Amino acid sequence: MRPLEDIRIVSLEQYGAGPFGSMHLAELGAEIIKVEDPSAGGDVGRSVPPYAEAGDSLFFQSFNRDKSSITLDIRTPEGREVFGDLVRTADAVYSNLRGDVPAKLGIRYDDLKEINPRIVCCSLTGFGMTGPRSDEPGYDYVLQALGGWMSLTGEPGGAPQKTGLSLVDYCGGYVAAISLLGAIHAARRDGVGTDCDLSLYDTAVSLLTYPATWHMTAGYEPARTRHSAHPSLVPFQAFEAADGWLVVGCAKEKFWQRLTVVLEHPEWASDPRFATFADRAEHRDELVGMLEELFRTRTVADWLAPMYAASIPCAPIRDVAGALTDPHTLERGLLAETDHDAFGQVRSLRSAVRVGPPGADRAATRPAPAMGADTDRVLRELGYDDTRITALRRAGALGKD
Repeated sequence: MRPLEDIRIVSLEQYGAGPFGSMHLAELGAEIIKVEDPSAGGDVGRSVPPYAEAGDSLFFQSFNRDKSSITLDIRTPEGREVFGDLVRTADAVYSNLRGDVPAKLGIRYDDLKEINPRIVCCSLTGFGMTGPRSDEPGYDYVLQALGGWMSLTGEPGGAPQKTGLSLVDYCGGYVAAISLLGAIHAARRDGVGTDCDLSLYDTAVSLLTYPATWHMTAGYEPARTRHSAHPSLVPFQAFEAADGWLVVGCAKEKFWQRLTVVLEHPEWASDPRFATFADRAEHRDELVGMLEELFRTRTVADWLAPMYAASIPCAPIRDVAGALTDPHTLERGLLAETDHDAFGQVRSLRSAVRVGPPGADRAATRPAPAMGADTDRVLRELGYDDTRITALRRAGALGKD
């Protein structure tokens, strides 16, 4: 058995952050039942361009493997009754909606505890259920701006920039998954469920980590750094070589000492301007200028070979294709391949979350479901017969045929 095969999660999720979080749990064996609103066309991620057709998209496939989908309008009396039956069988109700929507839909713990006292109600919203922004919609780009990230990203003097990936969304998904598992553990131990009030805003601000501590404690003013340089460790940044770019990082003094040998300037290791972290930070501009001039004299490969041999942290700066075809990516089993009626073979990325010894085989993965593909099966598992399912369809609780 996979580690989470005894967990059932009813999920009112959409787009990126919420589905990303639950997909890790699904890959570990949790049953994720996506409740998709038929009146809204289901998860909006199904229509994200450019690769979208027939109610599905490659974006949706990226976040929803190994899940089940049912169509259900929980705002109808009949749909609400079905939802209640699902809650009775579930460990958690998981959602990523605007902060005021869980109360409107009645999916908080106080709304559901009479149905299932052990239910965990995990809500990942843009700004949380409290605070002056709680009723605002939250998107990754907006949260990167509010959370201070864009002020730290990009070149000094240039325009503020977002990260290349939607990292607030994805980190928010991880936060939700961890919180949900912790709450389920407590509910099974104590017999009482709870709410988990999570937000992308909290996620973004909390990830400011040590620059925030430095700022609040010692008055440090975080700022953008040239060529993605570390704010205090020198050298630790991107350097341009004769034919491309590479990253070199001296996170320990021993790496700097080894680097001076590779650079054929061993005297720099004892130069009083560069002898310690503090010395190199004080003389950053002078040292980085010397390094930049030197790195341009050879190719990326010429520099990497001796640095790898000396165990100095370094890497070529690759494009996405380079990362996906790296032998280490393949050896670690990070690529998923699933068959899809519209897109043929879909190749996507597996979860980085693992349970098992090194090199253990991964469980087979399934493509993201078509909208409502599992409606009849899930309802029959709840004890509904064909007559009742037909009546639900006629009432509009499951959407129109």
